Amino acid sequence: MTSIITSPRIHNRPGPLRPRAWLTRALVDRVLAGVPVRALYPDGTVRGGGGPDDPALRIVRPVAFFDRLGRNPKIGLGEAYTAGDWTVAEGTDLGELLTPFAARLTALLPRPLTRLRGLVDQRVPRRLRNSLSGARANVSAHYDLSNELFARFLDPTMSYSCAVFDGQPPYGAQSLESAQRRKIDRILDLAGVTEGTRLLEIGTGWGALAIAAAGRGALVTGVTLSSEQLDLATKWVADAGLGDRIELRLQDYRSVRGEFDAIVSVEMIEAVGEEYWPTYFAALDRLLAPGGTIALQAILMDHDRMLATRNSFSWIQKYIFPGGLIPSRRAIEESLAANTGLRIVADDRFGPHYAETLRRWRRRFEEQWPQLRRFGFDESFRRTWEFYLAYCEAGFASSYLDVGQLRLTRGSR
Repeated sequence: MTSIITSPRIHNRPGPLRPRAWLTRALVDRVLAGVPVRALYPDGTVRGGGGPDDPALRIVRPVAFFDRLGRNPKIGLGEAYTAGDWTVAEGTDLGELLTPFAARLTALLPRPLTRLRGLVDQRVPRRLRNSLSGARANVSAHYDLSNELFARFLDPTMSYSCAVFDGQPPYGAQSLESAQRRKIDRILDLAGVTEGTRLLEIGTGWGALAIAAAGRGALVTGVTLSSEQLDLATKWVADAGLGDRIELRLQDYRSVRGEFDAIVSVEMIEAVGEEYWPTYFAALDRLLAPGGTIALQAILMDHDRMLATRNSFSWIQKYIFPGGLIPSRRAIEESLAANTGLRIVADDRFGPHYAETLRRWRRRFEEQWPQLRRFGFDESFRRTWEFYLAYCEAGFASSYLDVGQLRLTRGSR
């Protein structure tokens, strides 16, 4: 594999701050004053509302850092981390540092400034639309990076979605693999998958759920847009001797035909895009047999936050999940009502479990980095993914984001 570079090479310009960067520094200092963290500058200046025991960041190159933030606040922070313009201070965990900001995200800036969001936000590029060809390209950009990459930091089931731990935190004594198998069993139970169930899985990943469903006696059809995932999942199905019960396809959900007693989709709706929600839910409705059940595991956010950010280009969209958008429950309900006869009849939330899942992934990613470098991943990639995993962890740890398993049926069941 050749080296994968996921962030631009930006030259750090020496010299004084330019006017826009001065304004950015003033705003950053104001934000820091209301957050229990500390920012350490190269000249010894300390800013922030935190004390000696609170998380701290080191601003390594102030000129480049504030210039990048001034040009695009929404994307610049992550790019600055990838470039090394800032980092965590010794003894500080990146996820713990980002969590207080995520918890205050809607109140970090004075309200008059938030009204100017449209002047600095970039629109989501049209090339990221999830058309038939666009969806394939968007999925491939992330999931086809390398099976070796994902195998190094995921659990043995290679489940790339929120696990469900047993009981209340702390979860330290529980293995991630057992928590992922519990998640799979819960969503199969929610969908009513038993002997003889004709099951469709949209976004089949590396096949762990399909294999578990076939183990219950179900007849499984799984579709994915990732050729890397399909190759490995097909091998795992063959190794399990379940080729007669599981059919895996490189296929878009819009192209699936047939009738299924149950449909399961785990954290795939985030890749659909708002423009295609009506098409997605109409497809579910069309494919579901009378009396059938749909079980979705979905990352969710507050409806007002979704509306405020849905059209602006984010760091996550640019570098991690092109074309992605996290829905709200209300958005799902409205799209279901407008386009289908389906409704949500159960909603089980477990957001804190995702913070723990992401924490485990990041820890494992860091432990495995020496081996990952041998596959051609460079330092820019490492810092990008380190920020990605910590950024998402902070979202769930602060309750800015949530995750749930939703049961959909026709009528009132």
